[in-house]
Amino acid sequence: MKQSGCTVFNDRHFSCENCDGCVSGGFDSATSQIVLCQNNIRQQSHMNRVVTHELIHAFDHCRAHVDWFKNVKHLACSEIRAANLSGDCTLMNEIARFKFGLKGHHQTCVRDRAIRSILAVRKVSKETAEKAVDEVFDACFNDLEPFGRIPHSKTDAKRAYKDFQNRDRYNANL
Repeated sequence: MKQSGCTVFNDRHFSCENCDGCVSGGFDSATSQIVLCQNNIRQQSHMNRVVTHELIHAFDHCRAHVDWFKNVKHLACSEIRAANLSGDCTLMNEIARFKFGLKGHHQTCVRDRAIRSILAVRKVSKETAEKAVDEVFDACFNDLEPFGRIPHSKTDAKRAYKDFQNRDRYNANL
């Protein structure tokens, strides 16, 4: 975040609150604050996914200056990236949701979760949400920053972090 021009303070940018419904977390762009819904998160692995999901939004807000409220394509792109990179759509999570499929299932999950997220935070029709997601899907699905890969497992996440730590060292030799 710092390399993208935004400083994060744990005591200011993270808040644990009780939330309505089945929402697990959110990103408040006005305060650049990540909200964790303490009454709806019951497992460490779930919290890890929520924090990662919301940090992707914070990263996009900082890096791309997302217009969250006026441009549904901006929101769609960030939701696609968050679903893709946070672990929301791992095979184990999908099996736990009783959703099965092999070929192209990760992409289908990312698309469906992005649409659901848009509908949860914006008063738009399902058709509008689907259209926005479909129009930006390929570019946003393939934008893997800041990880450089889709972390499908803890091992992938550790490799991504190691790559991130070493990225300046490789570029300095060019």
